Amino acid sequence: MEKTISLALSAGGARGYAHIGVIEVLEEFGLKIKSIAGSSMGAVIGGIYSANKLDVYKEWVTGLDKIDVWKMLDLSFTKKGIFKGDRIINFLEKALIGHYEIEDFQVKFTAVAVDIVSHREVWFSRGPLFDAIRASIAIPGLFTPVYMENKILVDGGILNPLPIAPVLNDHNDLIIAVDVNSSREADSILLKHFQKSSDKHSEELNMLNILMQSINIMQNKISKFRLASYSPDLVIEIPKYCCGIFDFHRAEEMIKIGRIIAKNELEKFFNKIR
Repeated sequence: MEKTISLALSAGGARGYAHIGVIEVLEEFGLKIKSIAGSSMGAVIGGIYSANKLDVYKEWVTGLDKIDVWKMLDLSFTKKGIFKGDRIINFLEKALIGHYEIEDFQVKFTAVAVDIVSHREVWFSRGPLFDAIRASIAIPGLFTPVYMENKILVDGGILNPLPIAPVLNDHNDLIIAVDVNSSREADSILLKHFQKSSDKHSEELNMLNILMQSINIMQNKISKFRLASYSPDLVIEIPKYCCGIFDFHRAEEMIKIGRIIAKNELEKFFNKIR
């Protein structure tokens, strides 16, 4: 009998491309994804999957080079963030994916953002998909925040980089969490064909790198607490050293890494429960 799953997809910048490979392998194992919650890049991948457009998105991102990535960034010229983030969202909604209302999806989807006024998480499970995604990816200092009603919304990874809580009560057979910020060392056999982060900023103490490394550390610690609190049935861990946060030109490689690790973890998991 086909097993249904709830899926929690973590934040993690370009490492989040690994979510695509994980989802592909889950489906190849005959698992039916019935609900997804995502923060930041996890919200991007989860939302586009729920709209049944992941193949279109994958084809686009695997063709990006460094210049293409930079062309998608629009300077804000304000003190609220370096980039506005409108150009990429407008492209995704108007040119690539299309407009969708979350409540119309067959797969239940929740995007997580944070309101810096109330200091609370905001869960988007209704309304326009790309409004929810734009709020969920608003990394403080990097992208300008989203103003909505009386809220000032920023990246969901600030409080909940691995959002398991939104899928806890969905009554599926399994809850699977995908953490692309893992500090765990992966089996060298799995990753021997892949280089570690090519982010040239990794050893430079510039402002942007300090911000991203600080968020990296914070998200890793918070994720550990979330996992301890909610105990999903399976955690698929993507080592953070596989890719830099800004390596958005490395989609094909990260998708392959996601596939390799997911296949290995699922085989071990199902061998245990048989």
